[in-house]
Amino acid sequence: MSSNKGKDIIAEGSSSRSSAAADQQQQNPPPPSRYESQKRRDWNTFGQYLRNQRPPVALSQCNSNHVLEFLRYLDQFGKTKVHLQGCVFFGQPEPPGPCSCPLKQAWGSLDALIGRLRAAYEENGGLPETNPFASGGIRIYLREVRDSQAKARGIPYKKKKKRRIAMKPKDDHSSSFPIQ
Repeated sequence: MSSNKGKDIIAEGSSSRSSAAADQQQQNPPPPSRYESQKRRDWNTFGQYLRNQRPPVALSQCNSNHVLEFLRYLDQFGKTKVHLQGCVFFGQPEPPGPCSCPLKQAWGSLDALIGRLRAAYEENGGLPETNPFASGGIRIYLREVRDSQAKARGIPYKKKKKRRIAMKPKDDHSSSFPIQ
């Protein structure tokens, strides 16, 4: 019996240590993923943009026009050279020299941003039916940005075709005709 008593004490000590580790883990949840962190930053940035409008715009009053203005506002911080129609480098994927064409947000960045803001809107209590980030006007704007940037770089955008799942041919014995 005395030999079991020592084992009981050891077992009690290890169980209290594991419960303490579980308590600490509950207090310190794992850090959010990179996507979640970026989504939170984007949501806060958009909220700040609305608050800085004159007059300030409440999130409940936000519509797709505010989102479009926000996307145009972001262009000033872009890093992608988009050649204008009259530029000598228009349509060249790798221009040989510098030009005075503006820097803009890349289409892929804007598309990803809208995806994150669309998710954040609904996570913060917005209804999917009223989500300004999911409106048709936003999709049209993104398509126009994509097409104009592709044209300016001389790279045609080709939509990826959906894969069709090949059907297995039926074997000779599974014919739908009755056997006579």
